[in-house]
Amino acid sequence: MSVTAPDAGLSTVWDVGLDDAPVALSAQGDLVAVAGAEGTCSVLDLATGERTHSVDLPGGALHAALSPDAGHVAATGPTGYALWSRHDGGTTVRETGAWSSVARWADTERVAVGSGRRALVLTTDGEELWATEPAASTVTDLAWMRGGRRLAVAAYGAVRCHERHQTAPVRTYPYLGSHLTLAVAPTGRWICSGNQDASIHIWRTRDAGELTMSGYPEKVARLAFDDTGFWLAADGAPDVTVWDFSGKGPAGTAPRSLRCHESVTALAWRPASGGHLATGGDDGTIALWRATAGRPEARLRPARTLDGDAAVAALAWAGPHLLIGAHRDGRVRAYRLPSRTTL
Repeated sequence: MSVTAPDAGLSTVWDVGLDDAPVALSAQGDLVAVAGAEGTCSVLDLATGERTHSVDLPGGALHAALSPDAGHVAATGPTGYALWSRHDGGTTVRETGAWSSVARWADTERVAVGSGRRALVLTTDGEELWATEPAASTVTDLAWMRGGRRLAVAAYGAVRCHERHQTAPVRTYPYLGSHLTLAVAPTGRWICSGNQDASIHIWRTRDAGELTMSGYPEKVARLAFDDTGFWLAADGAPDVTVWDFSGKGPAGTAPRSLRCHESVTALAWRPASGGHLATGGDDGTIALWRATAGRPEARLRPARTLDGDAAVAALAWAGPHLLIGAHRDGRVRAYRLPSRTTL
């Protein structure tokens, strides 16, 4: 690997190779979970990169999520899901035969799993607490709201919100199309979906006011709010677009544009960073950005780029100082940024 920008304190902490091509990353506490395409979910020590445990999910993996206390891993895949406990090393595997797209933790005790056309809310032992009624098609993404008291479920035609233990939705946000990804502002003020029809659809939660941002050249498969809830990053083009959600929101405004990759494959906001964003591309490049600098319609340049040998599969921050990057050739690297203000 080569660092193509002048060094400003960034260093590689560890660099490991895995036998299964990574498709997703999660970092919490002192652990990193890496989901592999063939179904191996590797649990790595954050300090060293050493693999301490692995979870095998028959049929392959799509997603992995560590619980907030790093005590459990939920892994999902085309044929079911698995839960791993750090306390006793036990793994519970459910081969449901249903496409399980994603897992999202509400807290240290409850995890929601997309399972076919339903969302299942489970305990850490895999006990089903409740499930949503079937959606029109396969659940594609989930997001917890109101401190884990409400679950947003994305599937074809709508985002539906469920209160705890309520199978029927208490609020429905319709949009005729296939939702690929979901982002909810930390404030709870906005729900956004990235869509197969190359658009972002936005709902204002207090009154269900709607806005569609269309015209992307490609489907929008990745969305992420920063910690403030004022900035939304999206793919859907060679440029990453960054929309300003402060004030009355993005209606009538233009985004900032970040161009470094031919095709964007990952993006992740630095925690509590004041606008620092990491993006990855199919060319293996990881770019670090001051993504909220400049004015609307500005085209920004990366503050730093890191070159890898294979496409970037996923990015995750482990606090504000460690960035984890996984490449499709099995390489997983941790980079240290010693200052909150340094990129």
